Amino acid sequence: MEFVRPDSLQEALAAKAERPGAVPIAGGTDVMVELNYDHRRPEALLDLTRIAELATWSASGGYVRLGAGVPYTRLIDELGDTLPGLAMASRTVGSPQIRNRGTVGGNLGAASPAGDTHPVLLAAGAEIELASARGVRRIPATDFYTGVKRSVLEPDELITAVLLPTAGTAAEQFSKIGTRNAMVIAVCSLGLVLRDGRAGVAIGSAAPTPRRVSGAEEFLAAELPWDDDAPLPDSLKRRFAELVAAATEPIDDVRGTADYRTHALGVLARRTLTWAWDDYRGSVRACA
Repeated sequence: MEFVRPDSLQEALAAKAERPGAVPIAGGTDVMVELNYDHRRPEALLDLTRIAELATWSASGGYVRLGAGVPYTRLIDELGDTLPGLAMASRTVGSPQIRNRGTVGGNLGAASPAGDTHPVLLAAGAEIELASARGVRRIPATDFYTGVKRSVLEPDELITAVLLPTAGTAAEQFSKIGTRNAMVIAVCSLGLVLRDGRAGVAIGSAAPTPRRVSGAEEFLAAELPWDDDAPLPDSLKRRFAELVAAATEPIDDVRGTADYRTHALGVLARRTLTWAWDDYRGSVRACA
């Protein structure tokens, strides 16, 4: 197996064009596990750790451009207030050692239905920046996932950044259920964003791909009392939970049954909506 270590993004893109089968590695938290268990034996590893452009972030015009190589720990420490939903999801990833190495770019590259950051990226309306020697393109997160551990990423492309709107007066929440409280793959998960009369809702580990729940989004946009500083009625939360549960397409596996995933997502939906609405009311009052 060849080990390729470029010093710049241009060199990395040229190397990927020359060796489309080369597997990118930054944190290595997914790739090294597959190598150690002999689940993957690529022709080459493309080390991206020297590429400074991938390890930076910037904010302008109400958006954050998050480099694909920024580790979870930095995201939590430096962007916890700006991207609270993504920071919440990042805190649930593995151990401190994994969060020091792992990245959102790596999570996207793996494209696992259970990836912790996916529901937040979908709910927030994120865009994924993909680059190759042919040029750069941006893909809405909703169009990125094509199947179990599959995406629109072309063989000669690298994930270079994620673009997300800043929270502002929005409320962002992430919840997941696992077989224990920490260092666990999600049995199911949910991301929720409330912003300016609109809602973003997405689920993870409950379908072949992470997915947005458009019916639940439309329901919240129409039924939430956006101009009323009052708690939500139980009937509204129950209906929201039913819409989320109906959007699942789960399987039975070692972490949980399909029925449990559907039930658990309904519970998560009610709780997460309550927390997000409380946050939204608080942010509106603070701005007023």
